[in-house]
Formats: sequence, structure tokens, C-alpha cells
Amino acid sequence: MQMQESKRGGWKAFPYIIGSEMGLSLASTGWGCNLTVYLITVFNIKSIRATQISSIVSGSSFLFPIAGAILADSFLGSFSVITIFSMISLLGMILITLTASVNFLHPPPCTNASLVALYTGIALASLGAGGTGITVATMGADQFQNNHDKNIFFNWYFVISYACIACSSTVVVYIQDKINWGLGFGVCVAANLTGFMVFLSGMRYYHHVKPKESPFASIARVVVAAIMKRNAARNNCYFYGSAELSRLNHGPTTDFSFLNNAALKLESNNQSSDLLIEKRSWKHCTVEEVEDLKTLLRIVPLWSSSILLSATIGVFISLILLEALTMDKHFGKNFEVPAASFLTFNILSTCVSLSILDRLVFPWWQKLTGDHPTPLQRIGVGHLINIIALVGSAIVENQRLQVVKKFHLDDQPGSEVPMSAFWLGINLTIIGISEALHYPGQVAFYYQEFPESLRNTATAMISLIVGIGFYSSAVVIGLVRRATDWLPDDINAGRADYVYGIMAGIGMLNFAYYLICAKSFNYCAAVKLNVHSVT
Repeated sequence: MQMQESKRGGWKAFPYIIGSEMGLSLASTGWGCNLTVYLITVFNIKSIRATQISSIVSGSSFLFPIAGAILADSFLGSFSVITIFSMISLLGMILITLTASVNFLHPPPCTNASLVALYTGIALASLGAGGTGITVATMGADQFQNNHDKNIFFNWYFVISYACIACSSTVVVYIQDKINWGLGFGVCVAANLTGFMVFLSGMRYYHHVKPKESPFASIARVVVAAIMKRNAARNNCYFYGSAELSRLNHGPTTDFSFLNNAALKLESNNQSSDLLIEKRSWKHCTVEEVEDLKTLLRIVPLWSSSILLSATIGVFISLILLEALTMDKHFGKNFEVPAASFLTFNILSTCVSLSILDRLVFPWWQKLTGDHPTPLQRIGVGHLINIIALVGSAIVENQRLQVVKKFHLDDQPGSEVPMSAFWLGINLTIIGISEALHYPGQVAFYYQEFPESLRNTATAMISLIVGIGFYSSAVVIGLVRRATDWLPDDINAGRADYVYGIMAGIGMLNFAYYLICAKSFNYCAAVKLNVHSVT
């Protein structure tokens, strides 16, 4: 007999949600983190072009979750979305595995069929990973009724996610690089299939939340209603959505006043406010919906400053992989670390920094100042540390190029530079510290400042920032290639240190822009937090 809905969810569903997250996360990061190396070493794609493709894939992996979240919240529900996109990602990874295993699809020589299979597999795997990412976390949280249990679930979710990323960037990458690419991608296929089967096996234990209207629909209604009533006479009579709010008679704020028309009552409206709003007409919005959109517009300047921050990180990751490919990666005499595994420095640094900040730095700051650091302060410090990492990267790359010139390797493409790749770990660690400050700071800031009806989109805003940032990094690299000779296909013959310097300069200008936005931003009146200096 089918289990009653009231008895579903809770900790009975936890093992299945976490088990599916382990498999799906291991699979998606297992093929994604080593994609640049695969494109260069197997498909003979030029190094800079490979980094641009990887940046676009990384950007998509952060943008697709937004589409998945909208589908889950508004149309299909979390269970259906996870099921559909798990199968899509499985199909994509099977195609990628075939390109590494089947002679017909495995270059050289590179054929149209192999490229079609590769790019189709990458597109499907990216789409599938994006559709399951945030949705698994949302469905897991939906299994619990109280915030304490939800917090415990999120702690486990992020621990498992980081552990899977670390495992993928070390064990799976090592199998791909040192044993066999087909076997390495096959591990990802097996992980995806296992995670999917674990998810399906817990079907009778899940509590299902019915799809509801997307908050983005409310935003769209305000814009449409404001345009449709743009010529209406201002009569200071607005829709409030309920008699109680109407009695308070607080009209809309004066900034972005053109949006106030969306909540304006027209003389032809003879029906009650409650009845009109209940119909969800595209002509009628409440003052609350208008003010919610205005809040988002006030946040946009601060939000935009994080796009360039993510773009500099995207350029940094792309170039540091190319540097690692040319350097001495031996740990001891007999063990060589795969190039993509050096990104583990960044992952471990972020995890350790989060723990140190929460347990030591922030309590010390509170004792010193009498208050916790605000989200804007954390984001600002993250900006500064990111600039330091870019300057440090320019210095390390300059030293690497001096070694290249010393041994006359700039005219010998593919030659290994006799300099340890572990020097790259210093700046990867610094970037990790930066991410431990600005990413959680952004989540806290958006959750704190978003209207209550839109708070579930706070994580989507972060995902959107990172996604656009990676796309922007691909554009930046393309522009540098067109305007200069700093990024040839052989990085030993280029000047990537100049690119890092340019990124550091952009980071400084962006930080100045951030300070202006932060100092002029007024916190939500309901929050009443400290709004003094952000530095």
C-alpha cells in the first residue's frame, strides 16, 4: 500500500537524497574539471580555444540550474525535474565516454563525427548537471518541516558536494590522465547511473511539494502592468491586495516612480481589489509586488559588481591550468600530479577558510568591534584578497617566463618548464580565501535584502553571477587575443603575466565601483542593520 503523504519526508528520505547527490555531483565534476586538458591532449584543440570552451561550459553549469529551479517551482516539481535531467546528463556522459573509447569517434584525425559527438555530449551533460544541481538541494530541504533539520541537511549537502569535488579533481582526474580517458569518463557514467538509481529507489519516502507560481512571473507582471498603464492619470489610489493593507494606506515609494502605475487603480475598476488580484491579471499588481521589484533594482548595482569579480576568477582558472600543463608537476620522484588536480588547492582553501572564519576570525571581530562583520564588509574584503591573488599570479607567471627564456623554451612548443607547478598553489589558496569571504557574503546579503516572496531566488542570483562571470572570462580572453599577442596557443611564447596584471587593474576599478555602490546602498528598512563603513 502506498505510504501516506503525511508520513513521507524527514530523515527517512535523507539517505536517498544525499546518496543521489553524491553520485550526480561526482559525475558532473568528474568530467567537467578536466575538460580543458581533454580538449587539448586528445582532441588537439588549441589551448586558448579549449579554455574558452571550458569557460562557456562552466558558465552554463551555473546558469542552467536557474532554469531547472524555475521548472521545478512553477511547472513540473522537483522530483520530475531531477528525474528528467539525470537521464539527460547520463546520456551526455555516455557520449563523452564514447569519444574517448570508440575509434570512430576518437581522434586523431579529428573528424566531424567526433566533434559532433563531443559537443553534443558536453551540451547534454552540462544541461543535465545544471538541472539537477540546485533542485536536489531544494528537494532535500523540502523533506523537513523545521529550520533546524533543514540547516543540518544543508550542512551535510555542502560537505558531500565539496568532498565529491575534491574526489573528482584528484582520483577521477588521475584515472583520466594517467590510466585511460575512457575509464575515467566511465567512472562518471557509473556514478551518474548509481546516483539516479538511488534517487528513484527512495521514491516512496519523498514528500512532494506541488509546483507554485514562479516569483519571476510576479516581476514580469509588474513590468507589463506599468507599461500598459503608463498613460493612466495618477489618482493616488492603489491596489494593496487585502483590506488590512489598504487600511494602512502606505503608498508606493517615489523612486522608480514609473513602476507605480502597475499598482494604480483605474476608474473603470469596479471590482474589489481582492477579487482583481485573485485573478492574477497582467493589468493589476499590488503595491507590495511593485516594491519587491524596486528592491531588486536597488540591488542591481551591487550585483553587477560581482560579475567582473567572477570574470577575473574565470580568467585566472583558465590560465592557471595552461601554466600547470607546462610546468613540473612531480610530487617526489615517481608521482606526477595531473594539471587539473591543482585546483584542489582552491577547494581545500575555501573549506578550511570557511571554518577558520566562522570559528576564529568573526568571533574575534565581534569582540573587537562589538558586532559581526556585515555581508557587505565580507564581500569587500573578498574583492581585495582576489586582487592580491591576481597580482601574485602575475609575479609567479613572470618568474615562469624568465625560466622559459633562460632555457630557450619559448621557441619549443610543448616543452616542460623546469619550475615546480606547486608555486601555483599559493595563489589558488589565496583565491580560495577570497571565495570563502565573498560568496557566503553575497548569499547572506541577498537573502537578507530580498523581499520575503523572492528569498528563494537568492542562491539563483549567485549562480547567475558566476555563470555570467565565466561567459565574460571567455569574452575577455577572446578580446585579449585579438588586441595583443599575449595569449598565443603556446603559453610559453606569450605574456600571461600582463593578462593577470590587466585583470588586477580591472579588479581594482571594480572594487572602487563596489565601494561606491555599497556606501550609497540603504539596507532594507525592516532589517535595521549597521550601515556604516563597508571597509
